[in-house]
Amino acid sequence: MAMMPKRVKHRRVQRGARAGIATSNNKLDFGEYGLQVLDRGWLTAKQIEAARVAATRRMQRRGQLWIRVFPDKPVSKKPLETRMGKGKGAPEEWVAVLRPGNMIIEISGCTETIAREALALASSKIPFRCRFLTRQNTVI
Repeated sequence: MAMMPKRVKHRRVQRGARAGIATSNNKLDFGEYGLQVLDRGWLTAKQIEAARVAATRRMQRRGQLWIRVFPDKPVSKKPLETRMGKGKGAPEEWVAVLRPGNMIIEISGCTETIAREALALASSKIPFRCRFLTRQNTVI
């Protein structure tokens, strides 16, 4: 089941600018280890789910995992071979807007080596450069 909001005020939104760095959601709040994104862009609901599955499979039911981003922005697309005009296309997928410094996933309750391996697998499913953070070496 893909992540998406239950209700939205506007079904179609503009693309918007993604300038600046993350001023919130940029520190470890829940877990001992985290995955922080270093680039800006959109992270789709499918990519978030793939990263979650990869990390939880490596953790093998040890510890706890928090997903810190939520796809709340609809991205619309017009059908193929459709002429221009006739309004904006239908919502196709949901994305989370990421800025440099956003935390994506946090983990606690497992050793650092397992957390490193799990978050490395998760970062391979994410199309951005990421870095591993611990509570001891948290950098903003």
